Amino acid sequence: MKLINHTSVVKHMKPRLVINILFKSLFFAATLFGLLVLGILLYRIFTQGIDYLDMQFLQSLPSRKPEQAGVKTALIGTIWLMAVVTPISLFLGVGTAIYLEEYAKKNRFTSFIQVNISNLAGVPSIVFGLLGLTVFVRALSLGTSVLAAGLTMSLLVLPIIIVASQEAIRSVPKELREASFGMGATKWQTIVHVVLPAAIPGILTGGILALSRAIGETAPLVVLGLPLFLAFLPKSVFDMFTVLPMQIYNWTGRPQAEFQSLAAAGIIVLLVMLIIMNSIAVLIRNKYQKRF
Repeated sequence: MKLINHTSVVKHMKPRLVINILFKSLFFAATLFGLLVLGILLYRIFTQGIDYLDMQFLQSLPSRKPEQAGVKTALIGTIWLMAVVTPISLFLGVGTAIYLEEYAKKNRFTSFIQVNISNLAGVPSIVFGLLGLTVFVRALSLGTSVLAAGLTMSLLVLPIIIVASQEAIRSVPKELREASFGMGATKWQTIVHVVLPAAIPGILTGGILALSRAIGETAPLVVLGLPLFLAFLPKSVFDMFTVLPMQIYNWTGRPQAEFQSLAAAGIIVLLVMLIIMNSIAVLIRNKYQKRF
């Protein structure tokens, strides 16, 4: 009995190979297009801004004269902002994910919460800016302080961290939990010593993507009314401040060509900060991936 019809296989093989080559070429072209756009963008930014990037640029306050202008105020303000956003968003995001995955009963109410959290991740950032303006700036009278902006940006990235953390916790094998319970560990001990270490790589990946969004967002901060020009440094979370995206936005709107180059140098500084954050996350993720 002939199990394989060789004539039919040969007849259909050629179209399949053609389709395979076609889709392979299509995916390669899509990848190449993305890399090309990224390459052009980086080339444009580095050729325009690298000459202005020196210690004076990093240590100088903003100025109306391009040769004296720097990013010190915006750089310190960005660090202040991330110092508020990172602990608040990670604590609330991971805590919510642990509750929904490990403690909450699976019913319609938790499904309703889950759907709404997922929907919040797609809400435009300017809506969070309006929320922050109403609640933190006006109702709580925090003004355009580091705390008001940090809380607003935390709300912006919170849904992303919750969804990513839930997926990471859900992917931990059930056998690890059962083995922990079998050895007499409590629910909390199992979460702290088994579930969280195993889920850390996924949580960090989602967290760093969310924080990268927070560090580069401008729209919510514009709505909050953060100043475009600020010549002093914040000393506490209740002080007025500005951030790198706002400074870059200000420089790109100036008519002088020197300010355009300063904006490019500011973008390089922002990219370096993002690379440092991503590198730290990758190091921690690799460390925990070796354990589990």
